[in-house]
Amino acid sequence: MTDQAVDTGGVQLFGPPTAEGQFLGRTRELKELRADIERAGLDTIAGRKAPRARVLLVAGRPGSGRSALAGELARQVADRYPDGVLRARLGEPDGTPVPVERAARDLLTVLGLPTPPGAAEDDLTADLREALAGRRVLLLLDDASSAEQVDMLLPDSPECLVVAVSQGPLTGIADVRPCTVGGLDTKSALDLLTRYTGSVRITVDPRSAEDLVEACQAQPTALTLAGGWLAARPQAAVADLAKRLHAESDEQTPLGRVFRLVHESLPGPAARILRLLSLAPAGLVDPHTASALAGCSVGAAHTTLDDFVALGLLRAVASPLPQYEVPGCLHPLLRALAEAQHRPGELQLARARMLERTVRLLHSCRAITETDNPEVRAKLQGLPRTLRFPTPRAAADWLRIRRTALLAAARLAVADGELDTLARRLMSQLVRAMVAHFGTQAAAADLYGIHGLVLDVAERRNLPRERAAALLNLGDLDARTGRTAEALVRYRAALDAAREANDPYATGRAMESVGGAHQELGDHDRAADWFGRALAERLARDERADAARLYGRIATAHTYAGRYGEALRGWRAAVVGYRKAGDVAAQARALSELARVQEYAGRPEDSLRTCQEAVEWARRAEDVRLQAALQLRLADTLDHLGDSAAARLHRSTAERMLGEEAQDPQEGRASESDPEHGANAYEIRSTPDED
Repeated sequence: MTDQAVDTGGVQLFGPPTAEGQFLGRTRELKELRADIERAGLDTIAGRKAPRARVLLVAGRPGSGRSALAGELARQVADRYPDGVLRARLGEPDGTPVPVERAARDLLTVLGLPTPPGAAEDDLTADLREALAGRRVLLLLDDASSAEQVDMLLPDSPECLVVAVSQGPLTGIADVRPCTVGGLDTKSALDLLTRYTGSVRITVDPRSAEDLVEACQAQPTALTLAGGWLAARPQAAVADLAKRLHAESDEQTPLGRVFRLVHESLPGPAARILRLLSLAPAGLVDPHTASALAGCSVGAAHTTLDDFVALGLLRAVASPLPQYEVPGCLHPLLRALAEAQHRPGELQLARARMLERTVRLLHSCRAITETDNPEVRAKLQGLPRTLRFPTPRAAADWLRIRRTALLAAARLAVADGELDTLARRLMSQLVRAMVAHFGTQAAAADLYGIHGLVLDVAERRNLPRERAAALLNLGDLDARTGRTAEALVRYRAALDAAREANDPYATGRAMESVGGAHQELGDHDRAADWFGRALAERLARDERADAARLYGRIATAHTYAGRYGEALRGWRAAVVGYRKAGDVAAQARALSELARVQEYAGRPEDSLRTCQEAVEWARRAEDVRLQAALQLRLADTLDHLGDSAAARLHRSTAERMLGEEAQDPQEGRASESDPEHGANAYEIRSTPDED
């Protein structure tokens, strides 16, 4: 059965296919589960209002159809929960528990709510509970490995329902209603086989069909694999397959026996691809991933993956692009086969090929946004056709669809520890692609996790330059979300790493960031001191534009501290620096700030003259918004000087300019008064650009 996304009341339901007519059997289990929803809880019996959502547990072994049952229940009762049905997967395909922080973040994202980068687990789960308060939502938690995972995600609203899927009991959660899933009833099991084999082969030999069901212990996944094996062999008798399975006397489960039979019957190249799919990040596979793992063409990999779907070995994911999912119950079987039949070096080479292919795809995904650059355009044309995207929109769609797998690939590459060079290249290209297509703010939560992984590798490999880059980026994201004290700690550590790496750019950048953090914390004296240290670094390297900007930041710190004389000297130095650098727009903004400080200092005549000069430079820079802002400042100054008629004239001029600007807006314009306007995220500079 395939995964699908269903729009439910504005919130997406992700889960197994539960469209009417696709689900088989489980009539008793569904009836019990629906009755448990209506049954009074312990709090209700005691006369108390239930403090939290009711929890239903669907328990069973992997391959028993437990997720499908939970999905069918969600489909049947979805109309009772008008605010939507949400699903979170709490286990990786290899059985590793998914951090609650990641699950909560994903649920908040589906709800369209902000998820601050770097937010703590407790904060995110609290935000989730607050978001669900007063709503009627069904929350499906699949592959839960512990009661703690479920408990931290439980809504406080008794109007919500939680359906948890797990292998065992959820001890510790009050009033949980368990439903243990075993095999299908015989009729439903035979109907499942019939979907693959057709009715004739079942009706002509019903006894053998029942023997096959018994050999599979009526487990849905085992029956699916058996049905796929029979469908691929129209001449094979059902009795033959049943005898082969009964003849197996090892200790494997029925699923393990059927899977081994299916694997042994595959052609050699297909069997190899199947085994190597155990290396697919997050169990998500596309033709490129399979092609890179096996070292075959993309077309051949695509055909093989479709064949695996027909055999029940993969699920096709509903997606605009070809994408498949390895069933979680098959993942340990695939991994055991891969480890038994491939040398560790061969598996490592397959991982390396997959990461290299991913790096090249990410490079192409980012480069398609820069086709106005002839050099980039030439590089794109040099890539194989299968690695090129036709349009930026197609590249963005690919990046969005493969996001989960790409992030999982980065985590697995870092955890591996033996492929750090590829891991660094992958993370560098992933950051650039996300920023190019989504923007820094929209991708901030994912970027925070990636920069944390970069920091792990940099510390493990003792790479001080990359450690400085990661710490600066993490500090920036902390600062943007209001965690200024944490950002300051990151910036100081980045400064130490930059000095260790003897990287003057990173050193100056870290000093400036330390100053910015102190300013945000209200310590303007330290802010001015650190800006001064950064200025000395810029002046030593004759970086005039950056030096001019730092003069402005020093002046701003002095202004906040009330030292207007020093602030005026700083802004005058900034004006001179921008003039020498030839930056007309920045010169106009610096003059504007100089006029502001003159006004604060009680020198309105000087402020008036400076403001008029700033208007002229803003006009030369064709900066209409700054011109309008300066016209308003002129009006305020003239009011202070008692010339109300002239003030009205300047205000009307400003209103006219803003009206014209509103008719022809310029997208993406940043705030002109932002002292950090134009500052870019620090890149992993020791990672090669070429792929």
